[in-house]
Amino acid sequence: MVLALVLTAASTASGQIGRPEGLYYKSWGVVIGINNYLVAPKLTGAIADAKAVAEALRELKFDEVLEVYDKDASFRRLDSILTDYLPRKVGRQDRVVIFFAGHAGTTQDMRSKELGYLVPWDAQVANASKAVTMDHLKEFSRRVMSKHVLFFLDVGVTGWDITPPQQLSLEGRLSPEDETDRRAVQVLTAANKGEAVVQKGGRGVFVQALLTGLKGAADADKNGWVMASELGAYVKQQVAELTGGVQHPQFARLDGDGDTVLVEGKKSSFKARLQPKTDAERITAAKEEYDQAYSILQQQRSVQEALERLDRALEYNPAYGDAYVLKSYLYLEMLPNLDQALVAAELAVKYAPTNPDSHYTLGLVLQRKGKFAESERALLQALAVNPTYTDVYLSLGDLYAQDLKDQKKSIEAYQRYLETGGTENRVRDYLNQAGAAPPVTQQ
Repeated sequence: MVLALVLTAASTASGQIGRPEGLYYKSWGVVIGINNYLVAPKLTGAIADAKAVAEALRELKFDEVLEVYDKDASFRRLDSILTDYLPRKVGRQDRVVIFFAGHAGTTQDMRSKELGYLVPWDAQVANASKAVTMDHLKEFSRRVMSKHVLFFLDVGVTGWDITPPQQLSLEGRLSPEDETDRRAVQVLTAANKGEAVVQKGGRGVFVQALLTGLKGAADADKNGWVMASELGAYVKQQVAELTGGVQHPQFARLDGDGDTVLVEGKKSSFKARLQPKTDAERITAAKEEYDQAYSILQQQRSVQEALERLDRALEYNPAYGDAYVLKSYLYLEMLPNLDQALVAAELAVKYAPTNPDSHYTLGLVLQRKGKFAESERALLQALAVNPTYTDVYLSLGDLYAQDLKDQKKSIEAYQRYLETGGTENRVRDYLNQAGAAPPVTQQ
């Protein structure tokens, strides 16, 4: 089925509906600094740097700033923060900034791929068994519902599977609200592989540049806004200059195509959102929202966010049949509400009668509601539009076999399913048990 997307269920933290009054509902900071390791070599300045970052986040009006130092930064505590505390608390319209100052290490997997990790208070530098690996952080970024996640890692660590950062510019951007619409998981590390983290005057050069950038120096276009991409570019340049080219911070995008807002300027500094005025503009805007919704689902992100995109598409174009198809599917499979699913499916058929998915989805909804005869008609209509739609034959065979108890028709539907490319072994098993040989397909 065209609509058969593999989606994850939204967590309890995703219950924020609509847009926040500002850019974010809440801003969360987690600041970790470790000087006095239990077994690893001790450090100087990590906690002082971390406390300075914590203060900077509070000055940026972060709602919650959790500070975790020395023995409090045990593996168990850090794991709890990443796997339970933040995923449970953070909503999808929030932002999260995580800062770490301490030791880092690198190991290799069986394929000699480098795996980087952060060293908690009770772990060893050369042993990753009790470490916060890059895989831990990537899994956290996938689980947390926050639109924007930004890691500041005051270490030289490798082992990220990253997408090279696109050069971002504020030129041509829409309203700040559009920045929160687009997912962004970004990381800024203090150094490249094998480089030392330089200190000057008792403070890490990386943190010095970071704090200066957050105070406004990173605002390259002087519009009052500081974005993560701007901060990353600024810190890279400043640290390289301050260390005589021996330390090179790394900035990368881990997920999404958005950009985290760190310092909010005046909204007038951005272009106002242009509302479509003509019919052509509204149709184009609706298509863009639909495409974004579909992309969100393919990336296994927030189902609620996808639904909001679809609703916006239908505001622009109330006759957008394909949007009704996808909306019906969401209510059928992801946000179970058969009544809503039926309304959307019927509108899909009304406005997109030549799309076989309209009839297919309606058939699935009617089957789920126990209206088997109506379901059959809808599925047959899907095949009238597209006689080679493999998944429809499978659903039709299931309907005949399980609900209408018509073995003859179920055999015919299942055979057509295999003839059109279906591969499910359960269908072959059913045909064999019914004494009907599966069709011979051409090799």
